[in-house]
Amino acid sequence: MSFNLNNITRENVKGLKPYSSARDEYVSDGSEMVFLDANENPFENGVNRYPDPQQRSLKAVLADQKGVSPENILLGNGSDEVLDLLFRAFCEPKEDNIISLPPTYGMYKVLSGTNAIENREVLLNERFQPNVEGILNTIDASSKLLFICSPNNPTGNSISEASITKLLGSFNGLVVIDEAYIDFSPNESWVSRLSNFPNLVVTQTLSKAYGMAGIRLGICITSEEIIAVLNKIKPPYNVNGLTQLKALERVLATNLVASEVNKILNERERLIDTLKEVSFVQTIYESDANFVLVKVDDANKRYKQLLDKGIVIRNRSTQPLCENTLRFTVGTTDENKKLVGALKEIADE
Repeated sequence: MSFNLNNITRENVKGLKPYSSARDEYVSDGSEMVFLDANENPFENGVNRYPDPQQRSLKAVLADQKGVSPENILLGNGSDEVLDLLFRAFCEPKEDNIISLPPTYGMYKVLSGTNAIENREVLLNERFQPNVEGILNTIDASSKLLFICSPNNPTGNSISEASITKLLGSFNGLVVIDEAYIDFSPNESWVSRLSNFPNLVVTQTLSKAYGMAGIRLGICITSEEIIAVLNKIKPPYNVNGLTQLKALERVLATNLVASEVNKILNERERLIDTLKEVSFVQTIYESDANFVLVKVDDANKRYKQLLDKGIVIRNRSTQPLCENTLRFTVGTTDENKKLVGALKEIADE
């Protein structure tokens, strides 16, 4: 493989210069200043000033925790904005294509359609692992992005290291590893191997393990060169000030987050054990995430029965290879007891 970032960057993006906002031009040194540069309302209320467009304080903590430089990080309004930026920086509408591996996260397909990019789908195999040969046969000179969700949603399993390594070494575009659920997995993040692969992009989120879905904070970790391209098209204030403050508070609470993750993992194992006792559950798939995918006798029927009992789950039966499957997010002990109790009531009925 001979990866060249310049070869995959859109021509119109190459010549762009990032929008220079007022807060880009001046970074506080801690001294008290009079700010009359950004046409802000001068009356202090906590949010009258524009936020740091580069989220420096938050990036500094994340970089330290993940063993990278702040220049290796881009933050977005949820992972979906990060993914959209990748499309807009590297995929030429109506010309280029991306590769996705269903069943997987649905936004790859949505974003490809929104950006007028062909989405070439190569199904996972029966073990929910990549068909590496099929992927390599599908790639052509216009293939710019390959999306790998690991641990995968909705299946819950981690993607084989050997498969990802092979694809990273064989693809001239960007391999985007979506690690939304990595904190629940025993496997090491691919962030540790950034220096080995110039075409590796890792995305993470504060929505899952960190319990911050409501603030919308997505993380992109990759080479400084790729981050520099994304910064050209990033909206200047895409992460608001309140999100930055709340995220910083949470990522510093490492012991609390670790404790919550451990509780979720313990609950996941208990949930799996009890699901084995439900008569209409046919298969419980291996999970490295905070959810469990199960195959049942009639997913549409069981989904509605649970809804009638006040329990909302996800019916994944419309996804390839997921016929008659339900996805259960791991809740609190009480929530999981209610779920299992409802399942057993339905089975008895």
